Amino acid sequence: MPVDLRDLVAPGHTALVTQECQNGVIGEPAALPQLAEIARRRMIPNAARLAAAARQAGVPVVHCVAARRPDGRGSNHNARLFMGMLKTPVPLTPGTPAVEVLPEIGVAESDVVLTRLHGLGPMGGTDLDAVLRNLGVTTIVGVGVSVNVGMLDFAFDAVNAGYQMVMPRDAVAGIPEAYAEAVLDNTLSLVATLPATSEILDAWLSSPGS
Repeated sequence: MPVDLRDLVAPGHTALVTQECQNGVIGEPAALPQLAEIARRRMIPNAARLAAAARQAGVPVVHCVAARRPDGRGSNHNARLFMGMLKTPVPLTPGTPAVEVLPEIGVAESDVVLTRLHGLGPMGGTDLDAVLRNLGVTTIVGVGVSVNVGMLDFAFDAVNAGYQMVMPRDAVAGIPEAYAEAVLDNTLSLVATLPATSEILDAWLSSPGS
């Protein structure tokens, strides 16, 4: 039977998790300018709308940002993606604006910010799973980048850990855009619920206490 979206993302058991919605990845300047350009069209505005609505509805907001020390200690060196990031003009150095959450989304006093030095996504080997379980979360609404790698890895890890994964398809981005859409349609649709941002907003803003 199809699951009612209002029940699936009900505030009592849901968290909004942003993945690499940070200045140095898709802000200005960005380590990945092509991805940033695509993200600015609709992903960033929709993620910001979701964050504001989540706070209003009492849904926890958790921001997952990526960082890399100048000496690379503790970070991966075992894939082309990681080595390519070494050549970007925007290093993701801990403690710099590059690892801060985008101002459009912001960080409220009630939000949680988690920083990782390793991995392809926000959940593998990080504190995210423990933090979500301590918050009583069983459904994750995941937004951010990129559909190609980070969000894909996030969805698989979340499902393997027993969470319901919801990914608003207009609050994620990847490059090339056509490939990202294909991943959503042919892979992520098999493991996650892919509503529009407006559908989640309707569910949260109509919930009791919002």
